[in-house]
Amino acid sequence: MKNNKFLLFMILSVFALILAACGSGDEGKESTGGSDESANNESTDYGVKYLSILTGGTQGTYYPLGGNFAELISSETGVTTTAEVSQASAANMTALQNGEGEVAFVQTDIAYYATEGIEMFDGKPIETVSALGALYPETVQLVTLADSGIKSYEDLKGKKVSVGAPGSGTYANAEQLLEIHGLTMDDIKAQNLDFGESADGISSGQIDAAFITAGYPTGAVEALNATKSVYIVPVSAEKADELIAKYPYYAVDAIPAGTYGLAEDTPAVSVLAMLAVQKDLSEDLVYAMTKAIYSNTDKIGHAKGALIKAETGLDGIGIEVHPGAQKYFDEVNK
Repeated sequence: MKNNKFLLFMILSVFALILAACGSGDEGKESTGGSDESANNESTDYGVKYLSILTGGTQGTYYPLGGNFAELISSETGVTTTAEVSQASAANMTALQNGEGEVAFVQTDIAYYATEGIEMFDGKPIETVSALGALYPETVQLVTLADSGIKSYEDLKGKKVSVGAPGSGTYANAEQLLEIHGLTMDDIKAQNLDFGESADGISSGQIDAAFITAGYPTGAVEALNATKSVYIVPVSAEKADELIAKYPYYAVDAIPAGTYGLAEDTPAVSVLAMLAVQKDLSEDLVYAMTKAIYSNTDKIGHAKGALIKAETGLDGIGIEVHPGAQKYFDEVNK
């Protein structure tokens, strides 16, 4: 009997060991499954959890567009993205250099100045930024009131004119357009105001005119036109050609009739708006961001969305293009 009990004990012990071994096999499989899931998560881990898009003032074009882009990038990549108010082009390039944002709106001319270390970046080139893509024309709008008596650039002499912050893209545009018309900053009473302050200043009579470089219709100018009759000072074809000959990043443009209540098309000039990014963002992330924007332009609520196209995404870019963005444009434009 004792022998039978001992045999039964041995059989049960062996059986228990077999079950334990099977259990270990199952745990191993669960561990492998967890590793596979981690691997899948890692395949979409872009190395960042948050992205900031540096835009401009709340009454310009960059800010509302930045909000649209942030929504698209967040939705398509899973990376939480927000649009931040900023001082626009020149300040945005410096902010990218300082790590204060990962993506930024900037004019193509300012991006070129920054990487070359010229103009407002004289002797201080920015080498940590590359291009994501071109967006739409940024029209240089010289805004005044219909009853101001200012009908030409020459009429600005001695007037209080907002030219944007020193070192800003708007300031550079103002300086260059004044130059082409035989004027300098010394010929006007220059005021350094943002778009909203400029519109308020014109409305209250504190200033006479303002340079506003932004995609039309610009919120600040629309707000001004809601209470006053706006006039945009035209740039003649001759002066536009002269400007482009000296500064080839400009293009001939026109503000169409109906914009701001204008009775007819107004000849103007423009540069291009673009997006710049930090060079050290991963190729996969920038590819995904570029695709999120340029493959979903029908979801952009702003009127400028109609002008943002993959086929023109590299137009006017004078700086190095990020490899992730280049990969996307090569794919869609082949």
